[in-house]
Amino acid sequence: MAKESRTAIGFEEGRNDGAKWFGDLTRSRFAGPVTPHHRVLSREVSPETLAVHAGTYEDPVTGAVGTPVFQTSTFLLDDASYSAFSDGTSRDVPIYTRYGNPSQWSVQEKIAALEGSRSALVTSSGMSATASTIYALTNAGSHIVSAYDVYGGTYNLLREDMPSAGREVTFVDPCDLDAVRAAIRPETQLLFFETLTNPLLKAPSVRGLAEIAKEANALLVVDNTFLTPVNMRPLELGADVVVHSATKYLAGHSDLTAGAVVGRRKFLDRIWAQALRFGGTLEPLSAFLLERGMKTLPLRVRAQNANAAEVARFLAGHERIAAVHHPELGGPRYAGLEHADYGGFGGMVSFEVRGGDDAALEFMKKLRIPYVATSLGGVESLVSMPSNTSHSSLTARQRSRIGINPGLVRFSVGIENVRDLVRDLDEALGAPAEEDKR
Repeated sequence: MAKESRTAIGFEEGRNDGAKWFGDLTRSRFAGPVTPHHRVLSREVSPETLAVHAGTYEDPVTGAVGTPVFQTSTFLLDDASYSAFSDGTSRDVPIYTRYGNPSQWSVQEKIAALEGSRSALVTSSGMSATASTIYALTNAGSHIVSAYDVYGGTYNLLREDMPSAGREVTFVDPCDLDAVRAAIRPETQLLFFETLTNPLLKAPSVRGLAEIAKEANALLVVDNTFLTPVNMRPLELGADVVVHSATKYLAGHSDLTAGAVVGRRKFLDRIWAQALRFGGTLEPLSAFLLERGMKTLPLRVRAQNANAAEVARFLAGHERIAAVHHPELGGPRYAGLEHADYGGFGGMVSFEVRGGDDAALEFMKKLRIPYVATSLGGVESLVSMPSNTSHSSLTARQRSRIGINPGLVRFSVGIENVRDLVRDLDEALGAPAEEDKR
């Protein structure tokens, strides 16, 4: 494998260069990283085929059909290892699992293929992926634009940690492109949004956000956790980098914690280096479980798309429900939805139970099929209230500003029979109390 020198890229103290630095990352880069034994498929192959085959490690010794678990912390040093250290290409050679491991590379290639990219990185959690990306692609003195209603952990990172790290953040409504454009400053380096917001399922225009980022000479990073590459490929719409909490739909079985970052190799190399400094390495067994879980991603997500749409329609007609948030229902919030950009809307449904938080808690206790638990995206249905879980760190005023009203429930619809789910919801909701009718 040919070696190339790594160009050192940094920021000058006090400069507000927007994101102009990324144009200076000019050295050619490998795809991957992968070894000669990793299966690399054309990005033109269907998602179902990519999910099964992309990234599989075809073991030359045993001929194993499935990717082995490379459960090791270190690898034998050889001439390629020493050259990688001296040439700055240690991301491409198995040296030490914190730098890279064939188990990680298998799932990275699968994620990159599904997102239509050349390179990906897996980390120990979604927040590790998000934090590594934001820190790597901004510098002290820069400015970030994001949304009020991003995932609570992301909001806390942006609101609490970025100012102390010398980055200012402006929060806006992600669907108001005029507000996004008005928030741009000369020192803006990064726009960070979600393809569907958590928990209210707003659907901002990724194309519109990408155009604003381009005008501002900034980078657009989008969190595609809720939609997955089955329903949207943001890089094709103009985003520069995509992040995932791979714990959710990508893994799909609620049995691991992981994050993922996808994009051009020149960005991923910077993010990889930042992740190394943070120590957010995904260990090999979790990488194996993630790669295995992703083989059924298109099948799972399409079933969840259909189930969630039916659940949303049922809830929209129930007298005990004050509001339902889901793109399938349409309405003013989704009037500008660019339907051609979506393959579906995922398995999330958010709704407000009449009677507020106490009524919502009582309703959840009566459910028999969904688990009352945090997280989302698994094969099993999960239900929770953002006010006392993902967004509990926000004040009541902040939640109200976002639109998290009393009684809001977030339902992650699984792959169970949808008739069973609807029947369970109907029985748990029951007849409205007198005070709920007013």
